[in-house]
Amino acid sequence: MLDTFCWVHSTFSLPDSWEKQVGDEVPYPGVDTTKKGQKRVYHAYYQWVCFVLFLQAILFYVPRYFWKSAENGRIKNLILGLNSPCLSEEVKNSNKKLLVEYLVANLNNHKLYFISYLFAEFLNFVNVIGQIYLIDCFLGGEFSSYGVKVLQFTGWDGSLRYDPMIHVFPRVTKCIFHKFGSGGSIELIDTMCILPINIINEKIYIFLWFWFIILAVLSGLVLAYRLVLIFWPKSRFLVTSSRARLVKHDNLHIVLSKFKLGDWFILDMLSKNLETLNFRDVVNDVARSLEVKFKEGFLHP
Repeated sequence: MLDTFCWVHSTFSLPDSWEKQVGDEVPYPGVDTTKKGQKRVYHAYYQWVCFVLFLQAILFYVPRYFWKSAENGRIKNLILGLNSPCLSEEVKNSNKKLLVEYLVANLNNHKLYFISYLFAEFLNFVNVIGQIYLIDCFLGGEFSSYGVKVLQFTGWDGSLRYDPMIHVFPRVTKCIFHKFGSGGSIELIDTMCILPINIINEKIYIFLWFWFIILAVLSGLVLAYRLVLIFWPKSRFLVTSSRARLVKHDNLHIVLSKFKLGDWFILDMLSKNLETLNFRDVVNDVARSLEVKFKEGFLHP
């Protein structure tokens, strides 16, 4: 009954006893004689860890779901099998012609497509920052500095160091239970509770701390990279030319001079998915088509 009670109800630690000498002053950090009015730190999170992790998994999927809904298989449909080098000449030429006609006919019509992708990247950044804050609140403000403390702990002297993980995820806590004694009076049982699940929880959250920091940095760099592409048009040429080395720079210049940001984004996505020779031919054909149409006055710069 006592084990079940302590698991269902939150256990607690005594902050005044966290750094006392184990074996001389206390049996375990945070476990000491309970005194009236003494500060207590309650631990109830271990009952909710699985649910919070499930919620986090859903939140991480939201940006991907948004982008998949907005993208709706457009690039997959535009590829038309040109990602394979093993196509008959007739099929290859027919599909390249269709793709070129699409790119020319839908010039300057891909702005919303690019904005959707940019918003999905922004959601990634907001999501990871928000999840760091969420876990910090869930663990009582201990998560934000958790990884730093663990790194500092690994460099301490073995005889002096104090494991910060048992501060956040104690393996032994205290629990107070009231019951009727043999004489009918109420007895107070002040006992220690073992939380073996925290051995797993501490490993999960130290991994999440480092993983979230990596994701936050990478997401921030991606947003910075995207801003460079938006405000420095020459960078788009540098990015696409580095991915498609077989494309003539003159033709790529012609195409990008007519393409807006959304059109370039479609072209850049195609450069990642089309077979190199096919992409070269598509860019060359698009450049010729654009030159002809601008000369004939069908398109205006």
